[in-house]
Amino acid sequence: MPTDLNYLERCVELAAQALAAGDEPFGSVLVGADGTVLAEDRNRVSGGDDTRHPEFELARWAAEHLAPADRATATVYTSGEHCPMCSAAHAWVGLGRIVYAASTEQLTAWLNEFGVPSGPVSPLPIRQVAPNIPVTGPFPELTDRVYALHKRLHLGA
Repeated sequence: MPTDLNYLERCVELAAQALAAGDEPFGSVLVGADGTVLAEDRNRVSGGDDTRHPEFELARWAAEHLAPADRATATVYTSGEHCPMCSAAHAWVGLGRIVYAASTEQLTAWLNEFGVPSGPVSPLPIRQVAPNIPVTGPFPELTDRVYALHKRLHLGA
C-alpha cells in the first residue's frame, strides 16, 4: 500500500501541472480507507474564480459521490495546507484526515520573502478553522520542491 509520502508526491506533481497551466501550484488527492485514489485535482484559479482550489473541489466531489461513513474514513493529501475556505469545506463535508507537504506557516513566510501582498483571508492553519480534523504535515522531504514551485510562480526563478 502506498505511503503518505507517495500520495504527497502525486500532489506535488499536480501542483507542477497547475503551474504549467498558468495556475497557482497546488494539487490534492482524495484517498479512500483502502488506499484507493478516489479523485484528484489541481488549482484552477487562473480563470478568475479564486475558490477553485483542489481541496475545495475534492470536498464537493466527496459530498456528491461518497456516503458520510466513507467520507469520514477518507484522507485528503495536498501539496499545501488547506486555506480557511478549504478547511471549512473539508469539515462541513465530513472528510477525515488531512496530510500536507508544506504548511500555511511556511507558505506565508515564502510569500513574504517573495514580496507577495497578503490575500483577502487570514492564513489560518487547519487546526484553527477545523480543530477536530486529524492533520499531518509538513513533510520536509517535499518542502523544497513546493517552495521552488511557488518561487517560480512569483519570481520566475
